[in-house]
Amino acid sequence: MGEVRYQVILSPRSLQDLEEVVSFIAADNSPAAERFGHELIAEAGAIGPHPLMGRAVPEFRDPAIRERIFRSYRIVYRVDAERRLVIVSRFWHGARGRPEIVPE
Repeated sequence: MGEVRYQVILSPRSLQDLEEVVSFIAADNSPAAERFGHELIAEAGAIGPHPLMGRAVPEFRDPAIRERIFRSYRIVYRVDAERRLVIVSRFWHGARGRPEIVPE
């Protein structure tokens, strides 16, 4: 039997985060900023085949809110098993403390 792959969707807030990250890095190095943006998107996309591999976000008491760590960033996402979706909520720098998640 084949693997069940979840569709990965970037929320509007995560896209805003991505834009902010890339803009911040681009102030010093535009090509590196673009590469890093693509790497973050690829890491988010890699969640699709195994959405429960990421750990539950410790700050929340909801097993559907999970995260994948990539370099200094937390890719925070919500798993919707019924619809087989992974919704990326935030690209959150680890130094910023608790991620702010807007309810769905």
